[in-house]
Amino acid sequence: MTQQTYSPAAETSLDKVDSRYAWRRLVASLIIGSVGGVGMWSPVILLPEIQNYFDLDRSQASLPFTVGMLGIVFGNVFMGRMVDKFGVVIPTLASAFCLGVGYLSIAFIQNFWLFLFFQCVLIGAFGTSGTFGTMISSVSLWFSRYRGIAVSLVASGSYIAGTIWPPIMRELIDSFGWQVTHSIVGFVCFVVMVPLALYLRGDPPMEPEENTTSGETPRIMPPFPLGVLQVLLIVAGIACCVAMAMPQVHIVAYCVDLDVGAQRGAEMLSIMFGLGVVSRILFGFLTDWIGAVWALFIGSLLQAISLALYIPSESLISLYLVSALFGLFQGGIVPAYAVIIRQYYPASQAGVRVGLVLSATIAGMAFGGWLSGEIFDVTLSYEAAFWNGFLWNLFNLAIVGVILWRTRDIIKVTAQKLIAPFPALGRWPGPLG
Repeated sequence: MTQQTYSPAAETSLDKVDSRYAWRRLVASLIIGSVGGVGMWSPVILLPEIQNYFDLDRSQASLPFTVGMLGIVFGNVFMGRMVDKFGVVIPTLASAFCLGVGYLSIAFIQNFWLFLFFQCVLIGAFGTSGTFGTMISSVSLWFSRYRGIAVSLVASGSYIAGTIWPPIMRELIDSFGWQVTHSIVGFVCFVVMVPLALYLRGDPPMEPEENTTSGETPRIMPPFPLGVLQVLLIVAGIACCVAMAMPQVHIVAYCVDLDVGAQRGAEMLSIMFGLGVVSRILFGFLTDWIGAVWALFIGSLLQAISLALYIPSESLISLYLVSALFGLFQGGIVPAYAVIIRQYYPASQAGVRVGLVLSATIAGMAFGGWLSGEIFDVTLSYEAAFWNGFLWNLFNLAIVGVILWRTRDIIKVTAQKLIAPFPALGRWPGPLG
């Protein structure tokens, strides 16, 4: 029998969990994600200008988004390791510097391949990557009871970025051109993010002994071996975000093709992301209530429904309505992956494992954005691209359904083990099986 030792330091550290200070860190992380998240969406807003300026076809004009997302894919894993080793401050300061330099550099280049390089390396891999997965994994260490809503709020930073930046950038582009707009964006990222990064100094709370064994063993029995579960979450993340990319990446260009204007498309994107923030908050509460796997399954199902509704929609009103539903339905998917990771894996691995899964979702967004452009170039219509997204969504739903089924079995077995010492509990109100 192992005797637990009393640790005043651990008790003091645990006082920080779910504390007011933890919530203040959450607010700072949310602002960082909202500002630095511009790197995900600026290529979407700029797509028509890039196509005309460099004389490209639609799939080529989608490449800045694709390479930027691929940069974030690799950057998320690298930054996750940096957070696990050094804490969140250094990666965030590096992100602020790279975003500032990256946007300023793009403003002065005339070569499309250099544009792609800066979008991928400075803005993607070492810029925005430090404002997404790192913020989520970091804040998850400061919450226990409210982990679901906390992770969902910080994950909303990318959607807040998608809400506030499209109309701002669209107005700046129309008034000053896209080069001046990029200079302004880089300056704002650096000035806002540096002081907030310095505020995040401080070590996260230590987990209590009963939650981990030597910091390496999860306290909850996983539905699959941990390696298998990681692979399933990665594949599910790719599939759901290939589907998610179709409206998020191409709604502006879709509106241009329907002769309703790029401004209307930017407005739909803002509505989509604005309601996505609401969705992430609601799904955060849902995650804390029914569990992350159930929340992920419900979110995936609702996203599939909203994608199907896009197919017959061509009028301005119907596009506004379906974009609103899409934003409201799919916002809770990505945060659920992070909560599942924190539920089954030890805190010492949070940064890299959350980074891997979130990198998979971003890889799905990158691939889905490019694939939708390719399908459009072949068919000269977005209908087939929407069907492609819908089928990828069904693939995700199947994977999450399998995880959910195994999770239900684990819950039943765990409950039976817990009540085994108390036979009376097994007889009332009835058998678990």
